[in-house]
Amino acid sequence: MINICIHGHFYQPPRENPWTGEIERQPGAAPYHDWNEKIYDECYLPNTEADIIDDKGILVHEVNNFEFINFNFGPTLLAWLKSKHPETYKKIVDADKKSVLQHNGHGNAIALCYNHVIMPLANFNDKLTQVKWGLADFRHHFGRDSEGIWLPETACNQETIEALINERIKYIILDTSQAAFIRKFGEEKWIDVNDGSINPKHPYRCFSQINRDNYINIFFYDGPVSKAVAFDDVLTSSQKVLDKIFAAEDKNINSEQLISVATDGETFGHHKRHSERTLAFFLKSLAPQNNLKIVNFGEYLEKHPPEYEVKIKPGDNGEGTSWSCPHGVKRWKEDCGCGGGGGWHQQWRKPLRESLDWLRNQLIIIYENMGSHLFKDVWKARNDYIELLLEGSNKNKHKFFAENGLRKLSENEISICIKLLEMQKNAMFMFTSCGWFFSEISGIETLKILEYASKTMEIAGEISGISLENEFLKRLSKAKSNIPEYKNGKIIYEKLVESSHTLS
Repeated sequence: MINICIHGHFYQPPRENPWTGEIERQPGAAPYHDWNEKIYDECYLPNTEADIIDDKGILVHEVNNFEFINFNFGPTLLAWLKSKHPETYKKIVDADKKSVLQHNGHGNAIALCYNHVIMPLANFNDKLTQVKWGLADFRHHFGRDSEGIWLPETACNQETIEALINERIKYIILDTSQAAFIRKFGEEKWIDVNDGSINPKHPYRCFSQINRDNYINIFFYDGPVSKAVAFDDVLTSSQKVLDKIFAAEDKNINSEQLISVATDGETFGHHKRHSERTLAFFLKSLAPQNNLKIVNFGEYLEKHPPEYEVKIKPGDNGEGTSWSCPHGVKRWKEDCGCGGGGGWHQQWRKPLRESLDWLRNQLIIIYENMGSHLFKDVWKARNDYIELLLEGSNKNKHKFFAENGLRKLSENEISICIKLLEMQKNAMFMFTSCGWFFSEISGIETLKILEYASKTMEIAGEISGISLENEFLKRLSKAKSNIPEYKNGKIIYEKLVESSHTLS
């Protein structure tokens, strides 16, 4: 028996203006108002109602693909869907509920670190908050605890592993290139798999280096099949998908084996037009006809617990590895060459990262100094703040401050607390990974994270009287643009970010 698990990572960066809470018109998405709407029409909606059409052009089935695939949704994207397209949102949530019944209590949906930061580059408090917020958001939408969590860009190092183990995550999904060594339980000798030769047909166990009694399980998706689905023409035909699956079968395994695929969910319909139909026919008809069993990772893990342990690659300076940068996580911190186009450099990435790291550290000082007079524990308060963000009712507000307030706080003190927490929320948003992903610092993704940086500085100045902007811009001026008109990050900030604030 060949078990098939296809995972879709559905995600869009937070696009809201931090001063208005609304998404502004994005000309690049025309004729749609913004990129969320465009991709919704091409991907999220069609995957809840994918058509299977016979050779006469007659509709045979309408398939909700989310009933058949393992998937995650970015929390900010899911909140947008719930607000703007509630019927589609309901179909996604209902699909997960059906999958729980179909897979022995294991649902297809899993959580995602809250706003898609590169986890190895985050400090440990941010790692914990990203995981806690992601899990809380998942419970809010799906009404159950998540067994697994998707790591943005699958970026992972040992400290990230420890943060996940701390939150009792059962499993994560990584690329085979991220594994370093494996050994069978009970054996002493490690097998070197740094060349990507790890067998992805079964899960592995990764133990905590702090307490070996604790661990997390790791699935390594099939690289060649996943890359073919994402980048080749495999999705033009369900038969091609089937052929690719059978080509990946390990003929030497007599027992059950897992062939897993992981890709951006937007592949199905947005990157590859109408490929949600190909996926639907493969899952609904072709797979069962060919004795392939559709599973999710949670179900497979219960039935086939790991027999091997694994050590993941530490990466340069222990900063880990990822699925979209062969240089580890350099794509989000320096000019590694990834994402380049038209001869453009990415020398701006390093000073941008360093400027934001500096700003984050200054904000921590303000948060801890002011928050320590108001909260019992400033970092627990930030972790708990997700409940206010999700519910926002006066009842929850009372409960939040009863649990986290150092004493009974006045309305003015509560207002300061909320501003401190909003400052911290925006401080995490300014590290959303998309800001570094592409080639130019003046791109809309980088402008958005600079807007969040601007918002943090505005709040910091309002509540503490400390102005951080001049020093931040001095540091940002070292981030050189590829476009002569803009010159550097400071000028881009003054021309494009401050104007966005003014217009709001």
